[in-house]
Parts: sequence; C-alpha cells; structure tokens
Amino acid sequence: MRITAKALGWRQIVRDVSVEIAAGETFGLVGPNGSGKSTLLRLLAGLLPRAAGQVALDDTPLSAMARRDIARCLAFVEQHADTAEALRVRDAVELGRTPWLSPIAPFGAQDADIVDMALARVDMQAMADRCWATLSGGERQRVHLARALAQQPRVLQLDEPTNHLDIHHQLALMALVRTLPQTVVMAIHDLNQAMTCDRVGVMSGGRMLACGDPAQVLTPELLAAVFRVGATRLDAPGQPPLFRFHSL
Repeated sequence: MRITAKALGWRQIVRDVSVEIAAGETFGLVGPNGSGKSTLLRLLAGLLPRAAGQVALDDTPLSAMARRDIARCLAFVEQHADTAEALRVRDAVELGRTPWLSPIAPFGAQDADIVDMALARVDMQAMADRCWATLSGGERQRVHLARALAQQPRVLQLDEPTNHLDIHHQLALMALVRTLPQTVVMAIHDLNQAMTCDRVGVMSGGRMLACGDPAQVLTPELLAAVFRVGATRLDAPGQPPLFRFHSL
C-alpha cells in the first residue's frame, strides 16, 4: 500500500509537505521537538482535519473512505495512549480486532490466534492476564503495539515507539519493525535508530527539509543546522552508520 500526501496543512503547524511512501517501506520522521512530526503522523492517519491538501492510500483519498475501512488498512500507535478502563492486557489487544468484527462475524478462534501472535511478537504473552493498571510505561507501549499488530493493517504508524522502553526492548522493537511486512511510518527521536530505516524525512518548523536514504540525508552538516549538535559519524562493515554527538 502506498501513502501519498500532498501540500498538507493544519493550523500552520505542518506546511507544504508532500511525500510518497512506498508499500513495504520503513519511513522515519525525525526532527527536533515541535517540528511537526506527530502532527504529520496524525494527518497521515486521518485523525486531524486538513486545512489544505490530500492524503491517499494507494490512489484513494482518506476523505472518501469509511472509518471502518481506514481502520482495516491503517493502525496508529500514539506516543501517550492510555485507558482508564479496568482491562487485562489481552482485552486491550483484542480491541485491535474490532474493525474486522460484526454481528455476523463475532470474535472467534481465529481472532484469538491473531491476538496470541501479536502478544508473542512484542514479548508480552506471559503478561496476557495482567491488569492494565499494573503495567509500566514501557509495558503499556508494547501492548499498544500488539493491539496495532492484531489489527492486521497494511500500514502501521508509530509515534515515538521506543519511548519509555528500556534498551533491550528498544532494540527488540526496532528489530521487529524491520521484519514486518507492513508499510511502517514512524516518528523517532533516536537518530542512530533512524539510520536503520529505508528512508527518513527531516522535519523542522513544520516543513520537510530533506527526504531520502538516511546515510545520505543525515549528514553532520544537516544535524548541526537542524538539531544544533555536532556529530561524528562512525562506520563499521555490515552495520548502519552511527553518530556520536557533542554540543556545539
């Protein structure tokens, strides 16, 4: 599935952004705080009204699709999603099956298998019966990702997916993302993790300043201009480049 966005606008937070994201691609959005990454993700997910422009899945505008159909194609994991409901972990993940259920197709054995697989992929199967209120922030983040995987979308949108995660689960999540068949669009702070994406878009002041292969786009010169940090690039055979950062 291809995502196309043309000349988006929303209250002047995001301006004149045009991007096409190919099927199966992992696309990272990077930029300093307040650069418009989260707003752009929400526009791409159809969760904010557009002041201008259009978002399309393949060649179909989101505005022409029913919310149920969008939910079958696209899953969005927010940075600070929460719930006040007294849910178990499994209950929360089962919500991901909602777009596929109906009075004539209620939750069944196949749905339960999909939920089990989603829990296993984020290493939460042992906590399936835990109460949501007892989970840490990182555990909740992994449950939200499992819910999105249970939704079986063709496009997965993640807003700061490694937020709250310890280093083991950060690395595990990024490794999982690389194995997913879905198109993945994610806002990410860690520029070294962004180097593992197929492409990155660099946001600043609500505009996309650069877009392309991270090894070519994320240069020390660009990082100094956009993030106001010095960067030394480290290259190792068979590994994505890494940066060491220092204050300017």
